[in-house]
Amino acid sequence: MRGRIVGILVAATVLVVAVFFYIADFLAVAPPVLAASTQNGASTLTLQTVPAYGHAPEPDWVTYLGLDSNGHWHHTTIYQLPAHTLVHVTLYQFDSASGLRNPFLAQVRGTAGGIASVDGKSFSVLNGDDASHTFTVPDLGLSVPLKGVPAGAKNPCSAAPCALSFDHTTIRFSFVTPGPGVYRWQCFVPCAAQFFYGFGGPMQTIGWMSGELKVV
Repeated sequence: MRGRIVGILVAATVLVVAVFFYIADFLAVAPPVLAASTQNGASTLTLQTVPAYGHAPEPDWVTYLGLDSNGHWHHTTIYQLPAHTLVHVTLYQFDSASGLRNPFLAQVRGTAGGIASVDGKSFSVLNGDDASHTFTVPDLGLSVPLKGVPAGAKNPCSAAPCALSFDHTTIRFSFVTPGPGVYRWQCFVPCAAQFFYGFGGPMQTIGWMSGELKVV
């Protein structure tokens, strides 16, 4: 009995230590915060999604990137936005379609006017087979499906950041931020190749296909 108790205590200690180092490792490599550009009472957030980061530590992982006010791309998914502000989002999408498993996510939700645009054409529902990713903030009721690049694209991008000379779609939408807080966002297309059901790896990792909106 005593030996069993000792064994349980040892196992619990190992688990606690493992969790501690996991959290410490995450905090040590947490992506930087990218502030949206704000002018004339509105903010602008420019992002891109790419099929493969192309660099260490995970060159084959799909990911998001953000553009700063000086025109430089950063590998981060933590974006700072002002509270109670209209935010104009431009998203350059360089990945091919993966398809949606839930048609609910094919609908544009929570945006200004309930619409988004792809390559200049407004839409409120996207053909689920054409979706490559989503930009979804559950706590805000915000979700926009992102149309993928056609499978037969002649000039695909293979490493981030991707220039606009590569094949891509351009998605635009606007939304109003709530009060201050941290709001988790996530891609809900199972786009993590080589992972179980496509939901491991980059799909579950902040800095890749999920992140935070820090509203201040």
